[in-house]
Amino acid sequence: MLVIFDCDGVLVDSEPLANASFSRALEAEGLDWSVEETMRRLMGRSLKSCVEICEAELGRKLPDDFLEKMQAATYKSFRDAPLQAVAGVKGAVQALQAAGIATCVASSGALEKMRFTLGLTGLWELFEGRIFSSSQVPRGKPFPDLFLHAAIAMDVQPIVCSVVEDSVPGVQAARAAGMRALAYAGAPYADRAALVAAGGELFDDMASLPGLLR
Repeated sequence: MLVIFDCDGVLVDSEPLANASFSRALEAEGLDWSVEETMRRLMGRSLKSCVEICEAELGRKLPDDFLEKMQAATYKSFRDAPLQAVAGVKGAVQALQAAGIATCVASSGALEKMRFTLGLTGLWELFEGRIFSSSQVPRGKPFPDLFLHAAIAMDVQPIVCSVVEDSVPGVQAARAAGMRALAYAGAPYADRAALVAAGGELFDDMASLPGLLR
């Protein structure tokens, strides 16, 4: 068995902070999306896809330095908050690993970003050498490419993989890959109905995860 973890919103509680930064950056470009709207439209997708969606809405290209400035503001917010691990997730990962269950991370985020966020929250060492990004595959979530890439790299068949996700595109990607999708809905922003409709199995407490996977 292989358990594949998304990063943002599953391992690190970064979604509200990151989407607040994205919302502010878009407002400066004339796209007035609230944090909630930004999350609804963009959460779980690669930055490349997010930019394409925003540019289509604006009807023009974003400035060349848009992502660089937004990422700098996002990283600052992570340091200032400071960013925390999702409650109970470190213990859940350690319990799975102690039971001999293989684990890895597969996220829409860049490898550099994951090194920063997982390092900041003390989770990097749990997954070092087993971290995969949508930048490594042709298509990001909701396509299955990233999760299939992770399974191949870990030498595990997709049918025995379980994915832990918090976004609809992530759940859709897991199901498209033929994998079980466990949908973490413990955050206030979780769209429970949409996660179920996408094929996710809801759970609210990371402490319950090892029991769901054994």
